[in-house]
Amino acid sequence: MSDELPGVCVVTHPLGSAGENATRTLLEILGDLTDVSLITADLPSTSAIRDRHEVVELTSKGAGQSTVAVAALRFALNQLRMCREIARRDEDVVLFFGATSYLLPVLFARAIGKTVVVEPRGDVPLTLRLNWEQQLPSPLARALATPVRWLEWASYAAANAIVTYTPGMASELGLERFSHKLYPNGARYVDTDRFRPTVPFEERSNTVGFVGRLDEEKGIRELAEVAKQLPDEITFRFVGDGPLRGWLEEELADEIDRGTVDVTGWVDHDDVPAELNRLRLLVMPSQPTEGLPTTILEAMACGTPVYATPVSGVPDVVKEGETGFLMDQTELRVLSERIRSVLEQDRYTPERMSGSSRELVEQEFSFRASLGRYENILADLE
Repeated sequence: MSDELPGVCVVTHPLGSAGENATRTLLEILGDLTDVSLITADLPSTSAIRDRHEVVELTSKGAGQSTVAVAALRFALNQLRMCREIARRDEDVVLFFGATSYLLPVLFARAIGKTVVVEPRGDVPLTLRLNWEQQLPSPLARALATPVRWLEWASYAAANAIVTYTPGMASELGLERFSHKLYPNGARYVDTDRFRPTVPFEERSNTVGFVGRLDEEKGIRELAEVAKQLPDEITFRFVGDGPLRGWLEEELADEIDRGTVDVTGWVDHDDVPAELNRLRLLVMPSQPTEGLPTTILEAMACGTPVYATPVSGVPDVVKEGETGFLMDQTELRVLSERIRSVLEQDRYTPERMSGSSRELVEQEFSFRASLGRYENILADLE
């Protein structure tokens, strides 16, 4: 830990399991460099963050767990609570991680002399719109998401610095206009000791799959149709849980009975490396709600190539024909045909593509590599 680098107070919006994992890895990087603390809400009860870092929990209630009106009220109250806690902190830097639309505490932190960094985890307004469309008519959901977009842009403008995972993510979010204060290489790390090839690629069965939350924004309904169209010699494995699990099991009941589809349900994160080592291809047709899905990096660390939509930071790591394949077309028939052709083509050699995936993660997304990136960012903020 360096005494020369400024201390950092990380501020997040209410955390789910995915957000907790992302925040934990960020705190581990920062904690190895300087003093770090966390201001958050709705931290999962099982989180190890409390044991490793100083944590201020604003509330146990998440902003997005009720109606839109209740969520808006909690959003406003949490901003006031954040201002109160930020005023009590000694750290010179306040890093808003994912909390990109929390304009009031951003402005407050600037007003009391803090250095403010905003680091998006993805496209918050788009995520909210997709969630709200499950409750409200689409035009109304879009209208409600627009002010959130305005708040987010005001936060970017007010911040001293903006950090994104990759240059592609910065471009997707339209942040090039802030190039004078943009740090576009702030991706977190993958534990390359835990996530590593344990099953040689050539020994893996003809299985492709999805690993993550079974939700609308993950393209699960589309993947279900793709799974139906694959030949019986290819197994499609859905690893994870979420709101669409029941629908998925009902929709693919025949395929599950035939053994051409597996739906595992919830899997502990400690067991994810083994699941990724079962796959010959990870399929991720996500929308740009995430800056760079951690599962993609974890799969590559396990030597598993990825077939993913070219959104946000994905093309920076999924390189066509080298570490994976990009979904230039999203027509379901095209997706199923591409999966089949990928598994059959001669140039899809395990020694080259699987090895290239692992090598890229080791070089650019290991703990040591991430440590160097954030050390340079913090030194530059001094």
